[in-house]
Amino acid sequence: MSNLQQLKKELADKNPEFWQGYEKRFDTFKLGVLLKQARIEAGLTQKQIADQLHTSKSVISRMENHATDIRLSTLEKFAKAVGRDIRVALV
Repeated sequence: MSNLQQLKKELADKNPEFWQGYEKRFDTFKLGVLLKQARIEAGLTQKQIADQLHTSKSVISRMENHATDIRLSTLEKFAKAVGRDIRVALV
């Protein structure tokens, strides 16, 4: 068991309510990280992405930092703006 897995187990034992829904929250966090990473790798600012999506910089910031309830069409536009594609999977 890795150190991270061990830490998660110890923390879960101490506060099980916190860990309810952890995987979903973590997936949301990962999506925001991926969006930010793709934008940075494309050499674009949040403002530049916002202009291409006809929205505000604060909306892009929220997508990157609190990636919840983002429409698939918005993700597709974001991906296009950074020269990427979106893949969706049902698991």
